[in-house]
Amino acid sequence: MEFLRQASAIVRWNFLGFHKNPRIILTFLFSFILCFFLSDRALLVADYYGSSMQALEPFIWTFGDATSILLSSLLLILLFIDLPKLTPFTPYMLLRTRKACWLLAQLCYIFLVTVGYMLYVLLVTSLLCMQKTYAGNLWSKTAALFAYSSMGDKFSVPSTVKVMESTTPWGCSMQMVALLVCYALTLSFFMLYFQMRMGKKAGIAAGLCYSLFGFLLDPDTLAKILHKEEYEMFLVRRITGWISPLNHATYGMHDFGYDVLPSVGQSCLLFLLLLFAMSLCSFHILKRYNFSSFTGEA
Repeated sequence: MEFLRQASAIVRWNFLGFHKNPRIILTFLFSFILCFFLSDRALLVADYYGSSMQALEPFIWTFGDATSILLSSLLLILLFIDLPKLTPFTPYMLLRTRKACWLLAQLCYIFLVTVGYMLYVLLVTSLLCMQKTYAGNLWSKTAALFAYSSMGDKFSVPSTVKVMESTTPWGCSMQMVALLVCYALTLSFFMLYFQMRMGKKAGIAAGLCYSLFGFLLDPDTLAKILHKEEYEMFLVRRITGWISPLNHATYGMHDFGYDVLPSVGQSCLLFLLLLFAMSLCSFHILKRYNFSSFTGEA
């Protein structure tokens, strides 16, 4: 119990001044703008055809493809750019608690912030489209228009037939949140490790490289780079679906019964294994961390 109490105290300390931080406010403002532009395309179609949308569909389409998740991951980098929170008080916390307790607190902090960020996006997308939405757990006519025609590709709205046939809007949303939280945890701990090992700039560079690696392994991006046709991309799509963290975080890049791709559960498991490995590396660095880095001493 003492271990959990100390971890809870560190998490609360990490949240001090959170709502007043200009960087945090800017991140959520940019997120609102991103949601507005991504939701506006669906609203245009719904207005034109006089159709409605399920309340969670704007959220699903906001995080439905790799490009949207990449943009959101850049916002997450901005959100966690100061992780871990290093002040002259940090050495005192590390001396008064176990290092494993401190790392657990960072994990809990990242988890809570990420979940809060997802709930914020869900709220914003729902409010932006509330005049056209309903709460029933059924896919809407607007989703069908995007999925069963070329309209989805034309407006870059990631509504696909295989998703609609395999799950419901509520089930799809919960799985997407699980994938995005796992992706955010691995991204943040990747930044945490390099920041403790090589400094703040290295942590930011590591986060950008992690996101860029996933973007470059996107099948559509590779098709343009390698000048491949759609029928030639089956094997490439299969390989990148397993090795790209961004593809693991993209719900549409999973196995729906007829694809040789990872399932949502397998992607979450791989993210958790990567998170465990990064946690062990971070703990190893923390055991021999130079406390002068916290205070700015030479």
